[in-house]
Amino acid sequence: MTDNDTHRPAGTSPLTGHIQRLLQRVRSFDRRHPLVWNGLLTTFWVLFAVLDVSSGGWRTVAVDPNVSESLVLTMSVAFSAPLLWRRSHPMAVLVFMAPFSLANGWTGAAIQAALLQEIVVFNIALRRPVRTLVCSGALVLAPLAAGSGRSPGDWDRLFVPHLYAFVLAALVGIVVRTRKEYTEALVDRANRLELERDQQAQLAAAAERTRIAREMHDIIGHNLSVITGLADGGAYVATKNPERAAQALDAIGATSRQALAELRRLLGVLRDPPDRADRTPQPTLDDIDALLEGVRSAGLPVRLHRRGTPPTVPPSPGRQLTVYRVMQEGLTNTLKHAATEEPLAAEITLTYRPTELEVVITDNGTPHPTAGPPDGTGQGITGMRERASLYDGTLEAGRPTTAGWQVRLRLPLEDSPS
Repeated sequence: MTDNDTHRPAGTSPLTGHIQRLLQRVRSFDRRHPLVWNGLLTTFWVLFAVLDVSSGGWRTVAVDPNVSESLVLTMSVAFSAPLLWRRSHPMAVLVFMAPFSLANGWTGAAIQAALLQEIVVFNIALRRPVRTLVCSGALVLAPLAAGSGRSPGDWDRLFVPHLYAFVLAALVGIVVRTRKEYTEALVDRANRLELERDQQAQLAAAAERTRIAREMHDIIGHNLSVITGLADGGAYVATKNPERAAQALDAIGATSRQALAELRRLLGVLRDPPDRADRTPQPTLDDIDALLEGVRSAGLPVRLHRRGTPPTVPPSPGRQLTVYRVMQEGLTNTLKHAATEEPLAAEITLTYRPTELEVVITDNGTPHPTAGPPDGTGQGITGMRERASLYDGTLEAGRPTTAGWQVRLRLPLEDSPS
């Protein structure tokens, strides 16, 4: 198989493909050098018209063979030479040819060069409005009709052939124009679809990057905060209570392994083919107790209150993951940023309602001066709001009173009325 066969559209024969490529090259050359093609065409028809006169061939179809040869030569050149401007000024060309067309019919010369007007008509049908095509018909046929009135008996020789030629040229021009516009519409649609596909791919890639950044932030931020708290606590009690320090080290190891496992699963989905990627479920509401145990081991007392009746059909995995990550981020922020003279503590209220889940995370600390924006616009808060918005939920973060910090998540259930 050759390269040309590779690029040929399916179902196209080699001959058709070769002709299409040849026509494309011709059109491309004509677009770059229009004067070359115009000059060649005009030169060919001028020579043809002059040869028809010099050989006397025009007399074989003439109504009156005794017409002056100089007049016949003048009319032949007048019908062929203006073809050089048939694209740029087609109506002007027909206006110029009209008196010679009248003389052609009036004298009975009936030279065949008069049919070159139909080349101009074809160009008008190909590129100009329908109104211009109608006007061109009047410019071509009216002088012929007037000139043919002198010899009514020769109407079929002086007028009818030009009428048929005009109709044929107009129809061919319209068909070619329709085909050209259809092809251009297909090409434009293909280009727009390709652009839309690229834009959708870019949007999908951006959304995926945002999702990955959100997951990485939650996993690394939370687990490192827990590890930092355990390490600080272990260092504090190392000299006084070696057993508690050893427990802290064990907890650090377990937390580190958990973080590595989550990161390995996340990166494996990105790196491995779909059939080989680790499909271990993401954290759910059942994993909340393990999350709180890890936070408590880092030195933050947390109390969980469950209110309401859980729905018979559990929330979707995505909603459960959102609740888990919001709790994780809220407690992480408390570990990292909160400071208080009293012992730091946090409280979580998980409320089930018929149409929504509500999670309220409250602590008794105040944001540390280095904690970032105090209005809840930090990276972690932004990530939580993005998670909530995926399921038409809302998230509010701020100080409920003069002390403490509160995060409130409202997440509609799947069976919420729309």
